[in-house]
Amino acid sequence: NSPLAEASIVGVAQGMAIGGYRPVVEIQFADYSFPGYMQMRNEIPSLRWRSGGDWTCPMVVRMVCGGYIRGGPFHSQCVETLYAHTPGWLIAYPSNAIDAKGLIKTACRLEDPVIFFEHKGLYRQVFSKRPEPGADYLIPFGKARLVREGSDLTAVTWGSGVIRCERAAEELAQQDGVSMEVIDLRTLVPMDFEAILASVRKTGRALVAHEAILFGGLGGEIAARIAGEAFEWLDAPVRRVAAKDCFVPFAPSLEAAVLPSQADVTNAARELARY
Repeated sequence: NSPLAEASIVGVAQGMAIGGYRPVVEIQFADYSFPGYMQMRNEIPSLRWRSGGDWTCPMVVRMVCGGYIRGGPFHSQCVETLYAHTPGWLIAYPSNAIDAKGLIKTACRLEDPVIFFEHKGLYRQVFSKRPEPGADYLIPFGKARLVREGSDLTAVTWGSGVIRCERAAEELAQQDGVSMEVIDLRTLVPMDFEAILASVRKTGRALVAHEAILFGGLGGEIAARIAGEAFEWLDAPVRRVAAKDCFVPFAPSLEAAVLPSQADVTNAARELARY
């Protein structure tokens, strides 16, 4: 057990990684990763680059993140954008148990540092469960999962957004006759832009759904890449669904008003299909 000192947790892990170990450490809440941010921004991800490839830093930092649990502003944050904007980190963000196993086993075998996000709202959920895949099950980084095939629009998502997009796709299929393709990115760095672009070129419409705040979120990066590389195939503007520009409140009614709801995702998809 380590002390509740995030700078020490990641700092010691870096030293162990340089010394030949492959540490896997945990920061209990991503909201409290910031005391260790100097190491996580300046020291750990830059080591291979600074040493011209002579040194590596193979370590995994597990971070529990996300809301919908009435955790308030300090136990509900989604901080993937901050770390995705830091060169050198690989970032995994699974949406279910089988992907979590395959990705973390792969992470432990990589030579670069990995941030492994675990959404606490997905723990102990029936829809997150999957059959045990076996001891040697690995998932490569940078390969998205096709959750549901469709032809009318594409939903790109990760983490807690996957189940909401799945439910939206089912409702649209039953009530509107709309076929929505759902892509679970699984890793954010590297990101499977090939899968995103191939799907959008097929469907002509794109919805990006994530739990982090809309402004400056990864949805903007994805939308820009779609606009830049698949513009000729688009039949509608790229649509984003995300949290409002606000901290996550404690009160359940206010938390529900800030974080993207099932209705937000479903309505956005329906409006996009009708565009």
